[in-house]
Amino acid sequence: RALSPRPAVAVRCQEGQLAVTVRRDLFGTGRPVRAAELSLGTASCPPLSPNAAQTFVTFVAALHECGSTLQVTPDSLIYRTTLFYKPTRSGNPLIVRATPAEVPIECHYPRRSNVSSGAVHPTWAPFRSTVAAEERLRFSLRLMDDEWSRERLSNGFQLGDSLRFQADVTSEGHVPLRLFVDQCVATVTPDRSSSPRYAFIDLGGCLVDSRAEDTGSAFVSPRPRPESLRFLVDAFKFAGDAGNLLYISCHLRVSPAAEAPNSRNKACSFSKASGLWAPLEGTAAICSCCDTGSCPSPG
Repeated sequence: RALSPRPAVAVRCQEGQLAVTVRRDLFGTGRPVRAAELSLGTASCPPLSPNAAQTFVTFVAALHECGSTLQVTPDSLIYRTTLFYKPTRSGNPLIVRATPAEVPIECHYPRRSNVSSGAVHPTWAPFRSTVAAEERLRFSLRLMDDEWSRERLSNGFQLGDSLRFQADVTSEGHVPLRLFVDQCVATVTPDRSSSPRYAFIDLGGCLVDSRAEDTGSAFVSPRPRPESLRFLVDAFKFAGDAGNLLYISCHLRVSPAAEAPNSRNKACSFSKASGLWAPLEGTAAICSCCDTGSCPSPG
């Protein structure tokens, strides 16, 4: 049976939530489904209090609610959930008058740039609704003064000094985020792949320079806020290099603040007092891969 020209499922990806509107005549057959037969996500979130006179049923949920999942790609944050239709059994257990249906739903938020919002109308077998929403994330990395109160005016250091770095991300109405520094590399040229090259943060959040003898390098606890991260690195230079200039390049990444830190999303420093890697947040187990070098690639 052909679907009605009007969309059966409409999705709006908003700044911190999504809104799903479902036509009661879901299949275009003239037989409306019951609101109680519809739910959102694996957590089976119910719709807003329905009005029997309305021809639509509406769901509103935060991006991380109702069992939704997040995929982080180089270009996008993709939130996925599913609209479920589970018909109630008919009075006669031998017959079936309706079959269950699932409507996959996605919201895409670009990580580095803007795109025009647009919806893909669902089609049957199965329904699919993909919506792109406009979002902007701004990352920064600054050298701070000794009190961490403002950006350092000079970028000159002597051996024995400590470099105080602060990484931040700001967003326009995005779901709360937690910032991580996956890697920081020092080189003598702007080319981060040039040689000599020293990765003082590596393996997706292991501050490997803190393992060196006689250094005080470490992530600073506690964070000022989830979307900000501070770390200390003792000043250094490359052996045999007569120059006095270093270029530092860092890869910053975010995850939802509601997601617990793990072996992919971590900030780990080596504690010389205990002889063990210690996480800024989470359990010590998430840092165990800093010694073995087997940390999973950040998602």
